[in-house]
Amino acid sequence: MADPLMSLLGVKKSYGEGVARTEVLHGIDLALHRGEFAALIGPSGSGKSTLLHLLGLLDRATEGRITFDERDVESLSDDERAMFRGYKLGFIFQFHHLLPEFTALENVVLPMMALAGKEKPGMRERARELLSRIGLSDRMNNRATDLSGGQQQRVAIARALAMKPLLVLADEPTGNLDQETGHQVFELMREFNRVEKTSFLIVTHDQRLAVQCERVIEIVDGRIERDEKRS
Repeated sequence: MADPLMSLLGVKKSYGEGVARTEVLHGIDLALHRGEFAALIGPSGSGKSTLLHLLGLLDRATEGRITFDERDVESLSDDERAMFRGYKLGFIFQFHHLLPEFTALENVVLPMMALAGKEKPGMRERARELLSRIGLSDRMNNRATDLSGGQQQRVAIARALAMKPLLVLADEPTGNLDQETGHQVFELMREFNRVEKTSFLIVTHDQRLAVQCERVIEIVDGRIERDEKRS
């Protein structure tokens, strides 16, 4: 198999000092590959969120090595990590976190502008393309507050994909939606995975969604309990 897109080797994460020190992750070894569509599952308190923060370069490991796109990301400065995160990673959350006073189009364009420091040619075209592909061509000029919950989460998907990231981390992306709308949002992510070859790691409590992923990674008590490829 080709070199992994992201790999964790012997990764530990602890909080606090001395007798108050609590180790949350206990020597995680994990490789995520290009084009994968994987699920991360586990009970509350298992370390899923901590692991996701490390994968998203939002926190640093206490011990171990993390590489992403052949770079040792633990050695990068905070500014370098922020830039790396902006160009290489996309994020989708349970709650869409759209800016309510802006339109769907503006919500997709603004993160691109923020990363570049100004609006550049092609940004609005990229946003329009993505919004059309997720079925919101007739809603792109609607303010976020004028969209349904499912439509808002679709915009969040477009925003996450705006910079053509190598990996999208989705934290309970369907958790705030009804079953039918959640399925539609899931299928949109799956379509982008197939067409764009974007890697996805989806954190979910929904076993029905997890079993539809190509790979299921289960974390229990800060350790990888199961790592199963599915047909």
